[in-house]
Amino acid sequence: MLDIVLYQPEIPPNTGNIIRLCANTGFRLHLIEPLGFDLDNKKLRRAGLDYREFQDLCIHADWATYLATVRPTNIYALSTKGQVDYSSVVYQPNDTLLFGPETRGLPESIRNSVGMKNVLRLPMQPSSRSLNLSNTVAIVAYEAWKKIGFLGSI
Repeated sequence: MLDIVLYQPEIPPNTGNIIRLCANTGFRLHLIEPLGFDLDNKKLRRAGLDYREFQDLCIHADWATYLATVRPTNIYALSTKGQVDYSSVVYQPNDTLLFGPETRGLPESIRNSVGMKNVLRLPMQPSSRSLNLSNTVAIVAYEAWKKIGFLGSI
């Protein structure tokens, strides 16, 4: 199944929504520290999350630790600086979808490390700055899941 990676997420309700999304799609969720909140934060609990939804959640101290531990083979990073349309990718099971922090996006060093051919964008109006993180994750996750035939769904 696919991996969703949130690099230094900052806003608890976004992460709560993404935890729920992963629980319902079967995707694994990885959070790269530092986090902008405590996982016991009441805003996460208020999203109605229960322990079952935290089942496939892994927390990593930093990007290097994530890479060494998980050893992902194919990483697609989402960025407003991307040049490749997210819907043009032929996703495969076990691909990784990487998203940056809400207020600043992915650092240039990480975008460069995955290769600009793997830095994707969502189409937006020219005057738009960005989409909400949990909305972006949902859009891309379902596109990727569709491309792998909704593997594991009922």
